[in-house]
Amino acid sequence: MALVLFLIILAIVLGIVGVVAKGLLYLLFVGIAVLVVALVISAVRTRHAGRSANR
Repeated sequence: MALVLFLIILAIVLGIVGVVAKGLLYLLFVGIAVLVVALVISAVRTRHAGRSANR
């Protein structure tokens, strides 16, 4: 869970820097990519957490 939160915060920071700083628009796209990765990791962990370990 801490990894997902860290990735989301990192995506927000990269996105803000990418929008504010001229010539660093690619950071916005990197931030979006990091956010997508964080959401995928969160979805995978949530899906596996709902399953029973005693099968």
